[in-house]
Amino acid sequence: MPTNSQSAHLPFGENKNAEWYGKDIISVKQFSRKDLEYIFGVAHEMRGMVERVGTFDLLKGKILANLFYEPSTRTSSSFTAAMERLGGSVIPINEVKYSSVSKGESLPDTIRTLECYADVIVLRHPETGSAAIAAKAAKKPVINAGDGVGEHPTQALLDIFTIYEELGAGQVDGMTVTMLGDLKYGRTVHSLTRLLSMFTNIKLNYVSPEILKMPKEVMDEIAEKNIPQAEFNTLEKVLPETDVLYVTRVQKERFEDPADYENVKGAYVIDPEIMKSAKKEMIVMHPLPRVGEISTDFDDDPRAAYFRQMEYGLYVRMALLAMVLGKA
Repeated sequence: MPTNSQSAHLPFGENKNAEWYGKDIISVKQFSRKDLEYIFGVAHEMRGMVERVGTFDLLKGKILANLFYEPSTRTSSSFTAAMERLGGSVIPINEVKYSSVSKGESLPDTIRTLECYADVIVLRHPETGSAAIAAKAAKKPVINAGDGVGEHPTQALLDIFTIYEELGAGQVDGMTVTMLGDLKYGRTVHSLTRLLSMFTNIKLNYVSPEILKMPKEVMDEIAEKNIPQAEFNTLEKVLPETDVLYVTRVQKERFEDPADYENVKGAYVIDPEIMKSAKKEMIVMHPLPRVGEISTDFDDDPRAAYFRQMEYGLYVRMALLAMVLGKA
């Protein structure tokens, strides 16, 4: 694994026998610790290349279909930027409700149609398990960009890569990571928790309102690996020991009862005052968008890593696209 000051000098070029060539990226469960080190090595090299030359022709002639059944700004534009930085082209499909889907076309048929035009498909869909259905229908690689309240594997990968780049790869083992906010519907924290379980001496804290607790099935998975985890309804007790504070918004669109949302939407707010009790060397992350759970007054604090986190996502998605298209 390259350090922040050392580039990987990876041999980019066509390699249809590469381990990741033609593979789907559906769940964090498909990755090993060794896989993470490889992905982050490629991502680190991508970062260096973007900083040096901006764009290059690694994926020239390749086409990405960005198929989004849910609104997205960050993930959609991140994949578009990643493909274009690599010299490829993008078919953007961000208003699926106006397409053939509104006429009753099934997801498998939509996927089979798009792969006639594209070399890789990125899918966001409101139903859990939809990415696996798409991958089964497709002969081209499918990358899961979020399936309902299930998983968001590329977000989890960029989250770990952010920790690597901000605090050092060797620092993840032994960290205390505190997740705050909507842990029930937040697919980002479900995937991130599973990835963090690959590291040693990790401690996980979950801070949320009672109705937004981390799902039992996720906690049971972590418990099987004998990783310490604890639940709280206030942040104050665990903040001083926290190395990574991962904040999530309360997702209004996931609530069936608007009254439940109103009761919990402002439960936690990160601001300079509350962060006085946090470590000097730690980071605050957020998958964005935020809706008040982190005060803008905190944005200039060097521990505020959430916008840098978005940039790291570009490099991870560049790495994944190159890998599944046999160019890394």
